[in-house]
Amino acid sequence: MTEQYEVAVIGGGAAGLSAALVLGRARCRTLVVDAGEPRNAPAAHMQGYLSRDGMPPAEFLAAGREEITRYGVELVVDRVVDVAKGEDFTLTLASGNRTVRARRLVVATGLRDELPAVPGVAEHFGRDVLHCPFCHGWEVRDRAFGVLASTPASVHQAVLVARWSKDVTLFLHTVAEDELTDEDLRRLAGAGVAVVPGEVESLTTDSGRVTGVRLRNGTTHARETVFVAPRAVPRNTLFETLGAELTETPFGTYPTVDATGLTTVPGVWAAGNAIGFGEQVIHAASGGYRAATAIVADLVFSAVPPGA
Repeated sequence: MTEQYEVAVIGGGAAGLSAALVLGRARCRTLVVDAGEPRNAPAAHMQGYLSRDGMPPAEFLAAGREEITRYGVELVVDRVVDVAKGEDFTLTLASGNRTVRARRLVVATGLRDELPAVPGVAEHFGRDVLHCPFCHGWEVRDRAFGVLASTPASVHQAVLVARWSKDVTLFLHTVAEDELTDEDLRRLAGAGVAVVPGEVESLTTDSGRVTGVRLRNGTTHARETVFVAPRAVPRNTLFETLGAELTETPFGTYPTVDATGLTTVPGVWAAGNAIGFGEQVIHAASGGYRAATAIVADLVFSAVPPGA
């Protein structure tokens, strides 16, 4: 079965749902295809979103899904496994029971966080193991922080999180002491951050909470919260299939986009973590909105012959 839509939105997180809401309100026949793998699923709450501060991510998405249905937007739980560009875009879904054609695409497939392979990190990620102080710093303020260094850039993270606690220790882990510059050491000292060399073996826990950081030399340092720097793994398969230009950044490789999220492939927009590691929920929602308004204008004006 092949179905025709004006716009297909791939990904039903904040970016995709925001785009779908605006498209539905603009009377575009829109389909959202969502695989149900939101990046912030491990977090109990999301912060920093005006009027939604502290709201559970699942509750936020449920509200968004309910809103888009008011405007006739269709949502299916499925995965797009292939896309082809012809006169329109043809999407193949994993379920295999339908083929979708759309005149325009919004790709909001996000990214995956690849965590350090240290026992205890993945199990506590989103609770006592965090990556973003702007997301969770207030909730863990004044606790004993540990920062697990994976690159010399982790110095920046350690100095930053010291805004939320005066008890911060940087565990060098896979970073050698001589990789730290004199400027790094001055910044760490100025922020009151202690530095502990040596590879981390695991996190220690008690009653489901992180209690410390154990090094391979056998020593354990009491810590209540550990910050890590995940490696961003963008979901670029569809962009690559379509031949979109990609740009390499220190935080992953992402499609090259303009101010509205338009990629180098005509008719394909990107939004949310599909365009960058640092897109928080509020940024993603804004990006979806911008993409949708650009698509509506594109559809309207492309239907009007020049000089008409």
